[in-house]
Amino acid sequence: MHDIAIALSTLALFGATNAEAIPEPETESKDVLQRVPMHKVPNHEYVNRFLLKEREALMAVNNIESSLTSPRNLRGNEKTSLKSEEKNESEIIKDYANAQYYGVVKIGSPAQEFQVIYDTGSSNLWIPEVGCVHCGYKLIHGGKNKYDSEASDTFVEDGSEFSIQYGSGAVSGVFAQDTVVLADDITVENQKFATIHDAGGMGLAYAFSYFDGILGLGFDSISVGGAETVFHNAIDQGKVEKPMFAFYLGDNADGELTFGGYDEDKFEEDELTWVPLSDATYWRIDMDAIKIGLFSVGPSDAIVDSGTSLIIGPTHDILAIALEIGAKPTITGQYTIDCEKVEDIPDITWTIAGKEYVIPGKDLVIGSGGICIFAMMGMDFPKPGPQWILGDVFMRKYYTVFDYEEKRVGFATAV
Repeated sequence: MHDIAIALSTLALFGATNAEAIPEPETESKDVLQRVPMHKVPNHEYVNRFLLKEREALMAVNNIESSLTSPRNLRGNEKTSLKSEEKNESEIIKDYANAQYYGVVKIGSPAQEFQVIYDTGSSNLWIPEVGCVHCGYKLIHGGKNKYDSEASDTFVEDGSEFSIQYGSGAVSGVFAQDTVVLADDITVENQKFATIHDAGGMGLAYAFSYFDGILGLGFDSISVGGAETVFHNAIDQGKVEKPMFAFYLGDNADGELTFGGYDEDKFEEDELTWVPLSDATYWRIDMDAIKIGLFSVGPSDAIVDSGTSLIIGPTHDILAIALEIGAKPTITGQYTIDCEKVEDIPDITWTIAGKEYVIPGKDLVIGSGGICIFAMMGMDFPKPGPQWILGDVFMRKYYTVFDYEEKRVGFATAV
């Protein structure tokens, strides 16, 4: 039977603790840090993806309406219905088409290079294999880089089945083992990962994206097939100085992922504040309050997720915020706002462990070519799932450190 992982929707999250201040460890010297440049998808391409999703959604609605009025459907020869097209609540997940940052990972000997989303919201490493179907087109960004097991001297066959269920379908393949290299020389041996032979579940947006696969930076407890994560293996094999990694996401520019510690030059001096995890599956924390304009909500929780650029929250809360600022809903569930009103959007404040984290209203918009997308989206996760996801919109403003051993995250204002 296929293992099924529904990223950010299976949400096997248990227990909670109150957030509290934790002493900061000694900072790491720069020579022990390993760095991965994080490339940012330009805003105009992000907007183009948004328009593509809008077009796909409209076509899907038209197809449903057409099938419902078709004589063949009235005779019962087809089973297409509105209900069958709706997402099952247990399959609501984040959309990797919303991801804006990606970086390089190397797999095999000699090394084969891939562009991946370094995703704190999942835990598996997967890449397309040679012969993969629904894995991009040569005419779009030159196609996807595909793993060739026969070209690697360190490949070890596993063969057990791998599948991740997305709202639009499954991404499936088999497990394998090989050498994985992070940054310049974090060489992780015998890493279990998945080679994908069908990426149809990623949808058409995958073909237009720059990334080949996903490298999960969550915890082993949510890993499909029980595969130990790449970073956990790096720790076990003594390949990193400290069991930490940190994201610096440039403001409308490329960023950097640091393994083995954090770079104090990337944030304002002496400001790093630690927040304990409420659950060590995803990087999940408790929040005290959220406020924007006249809207406010009390205690809640969130996942800190590098795999999406948006802020995700309960649909009724996001709708209230959208009404507050004058944003309008679209067929895909996202919102747009009149670009002339961007400067009027009030700041949003998250209170976490008693400290306020503020994002200027204008930074809640991704815009290009006269189209302004409100970077907050409604989504309701099944219990006991989190209520909010703090994506790149939050992480661009706040340098974020992930401490694997102490199970906590650190925030500081990015420079």
